[in-house]
Amino acid sequence: MKKHCMLLGALMCIGVSGFSQEEKAETVREPLVHDPVMAKEGDTYYLYFTGWGISSMTTKNLKDWTFSREVFPVAPQWAKDSVPGYKGHTWAPDILYAGGKYHIFYSCSTFGKNTSAIGHAYRSTLSPDSAEPWTDTGAVITSREGGNYNAIDPNVVIDETGTPWMVFGSFWDGIQLVQLTKDMSSTCKPEKLYTVSSRRTDRPHASPGVRANAVEAPFIFKHDGYYYLFVSFDFCCRGKKSDYNVVVGRSKQICGPYLDKEGRDMAQGGGSPVIGGNAEFVAIGHSAAYHFDGKDYFMAHGYSRTDGASKLFLAEMAWDEDGWPVVPSE
Repeated sequence: MKKHCMLLGALMCIGVSGFSQEEKAETVREPLVHDPVMAKEGDTYYLYFTGWGISSMTTKNLKDWTFSREVFPVAPQWAKDSVPGYKGHTWAPDILYAGGKYHIFYSCSTFGKNTSAIGHAYRSTLSPDSAEPWTDTGAVITSREGGNYNAIDPNVVIDETGTPWMVFGSFWDGIQLVQLTKDMSSTCKPEKLYTVSSRRTDRPHASPGVRANAVEAPFIFKHDGYYYLFVSFDFCCRGKKSDYNVVVGRSKQICGPYLDKEGRDMAQGGGSPVIGGNAEFVAIGHSAAYHFDGKDYFMAHGYSRTDGASKLFLAEMAWDEDGWPVVPSE
């Protein structure tokens, strides 16, 4: 990007990285997080988000959150070698359970550049009490200066045939979708990318007045025969000046096209509003969606109207009569 922390103080963007060990041991109600994702194992929910070594927290009630150990105590050497300037501050993870393992995907990059890589690691349990380390398999996909996409912000979804796909991207040519190998450690070859969301002003029906291709943070959620693609429009990481907001489209096919409520293709600038600001937050974005224990949940981070800090936003998600997601703004 053009992404994460460009005009923001470190504490707002990196979550727990600025806290002492004593503060990390505390349980909090309003965790400072950026780019949150979640999984559940047993009776415990595990939250992962941007931070040194991939930050994490746990909860049993979705209200009281306790800091847990980071995924990588030491930054992956391959990432430091591959991405100049990357030292271990790791962005925008995704977490998925498949094939008897938990798979985590993560973004290695530096601000304002698309010399980036998405990595992959797996582990049989999320429990912090287990001595089992995360097994890192290296880069799934990379991008380089001069290319037309940015390999950050991954989300992996498994289609109805059992085939894994990864959607990713930030600015540049927008959001890309690519098929992964069965073990999810690399892309299928020959590599074929599908652009599924873009706001490029040189395309037909592009959003008027958009100065940059301000779209990122994709997440695909399956519901009632559709794949729903959530993306974030506009700008994060500016504290109270942020204008992040989430839009959505849907498709019967994993590769799209993803159409919004008015039938506009998200690859041509379409997207129906889901949530932006509310009474507590000036802007809400970088979303994820989950089905746990019979309920659907929407999560993101929001920038506080009080101090601009980036905090967790989590709400139960409903569906309207036409099958579109409804996220309460209060």
